[in-house]
Formats: sequence, C-alpha cells, structure tokens
Amino acid sequence: MSHQATKAEIDAVVDRVHEIGLKTEISRGEERTLVGVIGGNAYAYKEAFSHLGGIHEIIPITKPFKLASREFRSVDTVVDVGGVRIGSDEVVMMAGPCSVEGEEMLLETARHVAAQGAKVLRGGAFKPRTSPYSFQGLGESALKMMATARDETGLKVVTEVVSPGDVELVARYADILQLGTRNMQNYALLQEAGKSGKPVLLKRGMSSTVEEWLLAAEYVLSQGNRNVILCERGIRTFETATRFTLDLNAVPLARELSHLPIIVDPSQATGRWQLVRPMALAAVAAGAHGLIIEVHPTPNQALSDGAQSLDFESFDRLMQDLRRLLGALAKQLA
Repeated sequence: MSHQATKAEIDAVVDRVHEIGLKTEISRGEERTLVGVIGGNAYAYKEAFSHLGGIHEIIPITKPFKLASREFRSVDTVVDVGGVRIGSDEVVMMAGPCSVEGEEMLLETARHVAAQGAKVLRGGAFKPRTSPYSFQGLGESALKMMATARDETGLKVVTEVVSPGDVELVARYADILQLGTRNMQNYALLQEAGKSGKPVLLKRGMSSTVEEWLLAAEYVLSQGNRNVILCERGIRTFETATRFTLDLNAVPLARELSHLPIIVDPSQATGRWQLVRPMALAAVAAGAHGLIIEVHPTPNQALSDGAQSLDFESFDRLMQDLRRLLGALAKQLA
C-alpha cells in the first residue's frame, strides 16, 4: 500500500481478497503497510485489485516460504517473551539441563545460569530419544518443576513438545514451545503449536535444507502465530568425529532469506562439551541472536547428553568470553 493509504483503502483491499477466497496477512511497517495475499496462484488475481485505491505496487513473492521471507517483511522480527526480546541487537542466553531429572538439580542449575546472565531456562520434560530404552523425561512433573524455577529466578522457560495432543499441556507451563529436530516436519504438531499463540522455537531437522526449515516455519506462521524463532542445531553429514556438523552458513543465510530471529545450539551440534564454547562464540560472530546451551551441575551423572553438557565452571568461562566478544562487536548480552 502507498504511504498515504487510508485505513478504509487497506480494509477494501483485504475485503476484496477474502471475496476471491484467498487469505491475507498484514505487515505494518513504519513507512507502509503490506498486504500479503495467500493461497493458490494468488498473483493471477492481480487485475482484480486494479480499481482499488491506495495500492502502490503488486509484487509476486518468489520464495516458497511466503510469510517467513524477507520479501514479505523486510525488517527483523523481534519475539518478545515477557520482556526478553529475541531478535534484537542484544544476544539472549538460554541454558539448562538436557533433561529435568529432579527439582533440586533444576533449581541449582537455574540459580547459577541466571546469576551468570541467562534469560531463559531450557530443560526437557518430554524427550524423544533414538532408543526406546533411553530416559524419556518426567513429563508434567518436570513442567511443574520448571514453573517453580521460573517463579524463583525470573527465567523464562523453553521446553520441547513432541505431539499435537501435548501442546495445550506444555503451553500451560512453558513460555516458549520447542519443536525438535525429529519433529521439524511433523505438520500436525507445527499447526497445533501455531494455534497455541505461544512463541515457537523451531529446530532445524538433522537432514533438512534451509528451505525445508523455513517452510516448516511457514506452517506455524500460517496459523497466525508470528513469534517463531529458528534454531540451527547441526545437520547430519559424513563426519563422525562430532555428533552432527554445525552449519554456521545457515545463520547469515537464514538472516538474508528470512526476517525471523535465529539462535544456535552448539551442544546438540557438537556432542562434545569441549567444543561448545568455541562454536558458541563462532555462532554469535556469525550473527546469531542467541544461544541455547546444555548445563548440568554434574555432567558425568546426567541421565541424558552428559558428554555435551557444560558444568558450572565451563559455563562461567563461556559467559566471560561471550561478553568480551560482544564488546568487540559493539553488542551486549540481553
């Protein structure tokens, strides 16, 4: 729409789109409003709008991911999670255990990471594992423990939801719904998470392209949920020395293609705690808006992923180095 377009003119365009049987998504910028027209071959109907006032230009969005693309929204999306802004110039630290194993260990970890500057507590209540015999999580009792930790420390809570039927339950306790690598293309789950209205942290599938990842985000966005956070967590390659291969190309590439914020999980990507700190720093240097790090009081006793979890001393060292890096980049920690 043009700079001078009135509300009535914008409403007239929206009404015409709906009359044709297509959907709209409105993006209101500082300078102008963009009306996204979605469905079928929407661009074929461009002549249906030629007589309407206030239209500056009709442009086809060439990317298959429409709502996630820079063509739809040129400015960066900032996801506000109760005052924690993900996608701004400040870098957000999310930290905590891979799995919630008990209230005492969770509170100990939450207190420590909060004192060091983390803003979001991560922890698994439901854990999809490769082996059916591995620890699967404590379920709702773990969600209650994370809510208790939030009440005490002020940290926001991010935890994974693994099935559409669990979305309502997890949303009751969590501030951010995490959709893991194995569920990136679970379309029923993507849509249900989108309908929840909660911010969604979408991890890249371990064998997925960047385009497939952004199309998965499109499923959430198509439900009217604008609060999607991308997470690069490593992809499966021929290399076996690390758990996965951390694709740092994806950080600036996703920022070029999409307006959505992106964070990085170096713990899952490397599978080795010794590699977490250097890769976390590299991710921030590459332009990541945040990090999600596995931290455990005693990693050698962890019920899941102890080999990639930082102990408190290692986490403190990472935070010190991160602050020095951010100073060099003229940025700061949220």
